[in-house]
Parts: sequence; structure tokens; C-alpha cells
Amino acid sequence: MCRWLAYTGEPLQPSTLILDPQHSVVAMSLNSPLGAEPVNGDGFGFGWYSDGASPGAPPSLFRSIEPAWNDQNLREIAQAVRSPLFFTHVRAAAGPPIQQTNCHPFRHERWLFMHNGAISRFGLIKRDLVLAVDPALYPTIQGTTDSEVLFHLALTFGLTDDPVAAVGEAIRLVESAGHGAGVQFPMQGTIAVSDGTTLWAFRYSSQGRSRSLFHSTDIPTLRGMYPDAERLSAFGDHAQVVVSEPLNDLPGAFVEVGESTVAVLDGSGYHHRPFLAA
Repeated sequence: MCRWLAYTGEPLQPSTLILDPQHSVVAMSLNSPLGAEPVNGDGFGFGWYSDGASPGAPPSLFRSIEPAWNDQNLREIAQAVRSPLFFTHVRAAAGPPIQQTNCHPFRHERWLFMHNGAISRFGLIKRDLVLAVDPALYPTIQGTTDSEVLFHLALTFGLTDDPVAAVGEAIRLVESAGHGAGVQFPMQGTIAVSDGTTLWAFRYSSQGRSRSLFHSTDIPTLRGMYPDAERLSAFGDHAQVVVSEPLNDLPGAFVEVGESTVAVLDGSGYHHRPFLAA
């Protein structure tokens, strides 16, 4: 499948998380111990909200079909910009072709979306799902992935007003269509969504065996646990990271997000809520 990272907090050079850690996202693209596939070399994407941008301004995107570990442009951009909120994603293609429009994250106006997982037997139910997309949104589907269709279903169901309810309704439609076609476990994945201010991170699968997902412990607590860890000085007190796998081996630095849970990250910290729990 894939691996991803989302950051929100004080403006930061993205390379601090994308490139520098012991087990960075770029390192995960070569070796992902907790992933369904150990190598994620079928392209990558980087989406960021610029520091100082006007409220409501759309994020910027850089996507490539190159392996993340081999792309100098990613290194240049990640070291040149500063961002208070960014997404990065490395892809292991599960069927749809390797092309830029199939690389995550996906963007619509001020929203970013990325997904690790799959809609099982997507081709069998694709027509039903695509026909459920708002006709006004359909022309903005550029690629061929199940993830982009899922994003557009969430937009159709009111993502911009209530992200948790909209993603839930989109997944329930996937499950209904899948079950109608004889697919036992239609939905698998972890999902990140943001409007540039708040970050929503979902962990859910029809089988109850979702892809791994973790978030960082708050920085003041980590500084108290590890007063001599110089690496923590790069982060402000409100820095928050959600990631497919821990970025380092510091005990207690990352907390696993539970099954059927959405973690909401905003200026006040993390808030966990049940999501489509049975």
C-alpha cells in the first residue's frame, strides 16, 4: 500500500520530518517494517500550506512518479519552504497505473486528502461509486485511483462542513456497494484530511485490521521525558505529527491511534473520537 505523514504546528522546514529523522518518510519508501509492502517506490507527493498565506488560500502540491529516495527536487523544496501544515505520501501502487495524477495527496480548493489502504475489488464497484459523486465535482477527478474517488465522495457528502460525518458517509457507501457485490471487507485504510487549520486523521477498516497509524506525544511532555534530546529543539510547543510508522526509536514518543478512531488535531492538541465503531 503506502506510507504517509502529516504535520501541523509552528511553521517548520518540512525536511525536518520528511528527510532528517532516523526513520523518515523517505526512509520508509525504501524500508517500511510496518507496511503491507516494505518498499514504496511508485511515486510520492508533498502538499503544503505556505507560511503567511492568506486565510483560505489553497495549498501547494508537488507530485512525482519518481521514487522519493531518488528525487532531488523533493529535497530542494522540503529544505526551501516553511509550512505550518503539510502532508507527504509515498506510494506502492496496488493496481492503478503509476502517473502523477494518481499520486497523493489530492487537493480541492483549500482541502488536502491522502489515503493508505484500498477499496477491495474497486473495479467491481467503481461505476456505482463514481456515479454517486456530485456532477459538479466529477470533472475534477483527474486520476484513476480508488482514493481519489473516496475523496470526491467525501466532498459530495459535505466534507467542507463536517469532515468526520462526510468521510463516514463515504465509507458507508463503499461498504454498502461492496457488500452488494459480494465483497466481504470492502474498506481498508488510514486517511488524512485538512483545511489548512485543522487536521483529521482516520483509522478504519471493514475487517477491523487497519493499516498502522501513530501520532506524536506533545512536545512539552517529550522535552520532560528527554531533556537532553537536541532533536526536539527544532519543534515548537504545538508541533504535532501523525504518521504511518514512528519516526524514531524514542520510547513513548509516538502513540498508536486505535481502530475505528479519528484523531482531530487543532491548536488545543489531540482529540480522539470513535469513528464508525460497531
